[in-house]
Amino acid sequence: MVCNKRRRTSTTTAAGIHDLFDDLPDDLLVLLLGKLSANASSPSDLVNVMLTCKRFNRLALHPMVLSKAGPKAFEIRIKNWCESTHRFLKLCVSAGNVEACYTLGMVEFYCMKNRGNGASLMAKAAIKSHPLALYSLAIVQFNGSGGSKSDKNLRAGVALCGRAACLGHIDALRELGHCLQDGYGVAQNASEGRRLLIEANARELASITNSSLRRLNCSVDRPSTTDSSGSLLSDFGYNIPAPEVHPANQFLRDWFTSGRGFIAEGLRLCSNSGCGRPETRLHEFRRCSVCGNVNYCSRGCQALDWKLQHKTECAPFDRWLIEDDDLEDDDDDGVNRIEQFGDGVNVETE
Repeated sequence: MVCNKRRRTSTTTAAGIHDLFDDLPDDLLVLLLGKLSANASSPSDLVNVMLTCKRFNRLALHPMVLSKAGPKAFEIRIKNWCESTHRFLKLCVSAGNVEACYTLGMVEFYCMKNRGNGASLMAKAAIKSHPLALYSLAIVQFNGSGGSKSDKNLRAGVALCGRAACLGHIDALRELGHCLQDGYGVAQNASEGRRLLIEANARELASITNSSLRRLNCSVDRPSTTDSSGSLLSDFGYNIPAPEVHPANQFLRDWFTSGRGFIAEGLRLCSNSGCGRPETRLHEFRRCSVCGNVNYCSRGCQALDWKLQHKTECAPFDRWLIEDDDLEDDDDDGVNRIEQFGDGVNVETE
């Protein structure tokens, strides 16, 4: 418990005036530091407070402060990763911080290759209804990550996706829609699967539009951004920024692309630039069934990368005019092929 007594001190200024700041109770400072921790825009916001004085250093490490730290407080750069950073994340985990459980779980599972501890930390966050942790565990179950192909558990993956979708996770909703549509790990229900896919697209558009408007401070009568780089072209013709990458995924991507993380020969990273997950065994991820040049850990990554870049790079666009006659001769096959390429659902399993 935090001591509720006022700190007695004889500190005075040069003019002999008593410093009233020292009389503030610890409870009040812990509350203020907790607010700062929850709204920190980077780890330095909290670290700079710790360096202010011994009292702040002590109170900033209080469990009530660490338990409220938001995801931005764990946006750690690769060059700053060290044993003390690892200990700080462990302190946050011990304080019950759900974001720390998820972030450290991802780092342990994929970067440190400590599969058991990483999965345990993600499960700890999932138990507390953390959508990203639930979806990440679903990806692990669908791919059998960290084990062999026989370690896949499709039913568990569907159950985890269902829980994450109920909590509003759009990629989990899309994954669940594909599972129902294809009968993958669950009884096939094509109409319900299609409905979930449409709902996921609608939620994605609404979510990205709202977040981009807040981020760019756009007015209602200005629907598009002036800079189209790294943007998504929505179904309604709006150029909207891609969703912000979670600090855990950013860390994974930087860890492996910087060369600090080692990937065994033949293994690949997910082609979605905002994911960062590596394969844990050969041919673990799905690959594009048309060009075969890209691979994805999940349907969510595949759908996002399709909109960001692969839609303009995939081979079908160069082949459509050549295959027009074939499409007219076989209407059913043509419809399926166009729908497959148009929606970006051109991925097959290993």
